Amino acid sequence: MPSKSRLRADARRNSEQIRSAAIGAFQGRGLTVPLEEVARAAGVSKATIFNRFGGRIGLIEAVIEEVVATELFAVIDRMRTIDDPGEQITYYLTALRDLQYRQPAVNDVLLRIYPHSPQLMEICRVGSAANDELVAAARAAGVVRPEFTAGDLHALVADNALALKHGERPARDAYDRRTAYLLDGIRR
Repeated sequence: MPSKSRLRADARRNSEQIRSAAIGAFQGRGLTVPLEEVARAAGVSKATIFNRFGGRIGLIEAVIEEVVATELFAVIDRMRTIDDPGEQITYYLTALRDLQYRQPAVNDVLLRIYPHSPQLMEICRVGSAANDELVAAARAAGVVRPEFTAGDLHALVADNALALKHGERPARDAYDRRTAYLLDGIRR
């Protein structure tokens, strides 16, 4: 019979394998990847995911920092270092749309697919606050249309997330061209 220390080592190894598989799956395909696929990639059973993480929400909580938060918060932090509000909004929308294109899990977070995840909802709160701050500064500087609101920015981001999640994925050059159209449409 295996010793307790052996079981703990196996449990740690399984947890790390599950985390690694989840990070790869979620980054590549979003947070809705079937847990069976994560388990298969980790070389464990789906029951092991439930035993170690309590299910999908627990697994999301265990990896959301690596999958979404680090990059999204880096975009927000970089935006805040830019002094010019016009350059700020250009950088932020371009970088955020790039992140949405590259990381499907970002769209799941922005769409609040799993509202029972406190960490996911905190990421949304921080992102919403950054959107509000950005639009307020851009409006005060007169670099966006006067009728453009933080609600408009939230809707544009959510619309893009829905299109990328449920629509046909556009070619990158067409997607980038549409980012430019978006920026031209909101600038003053």
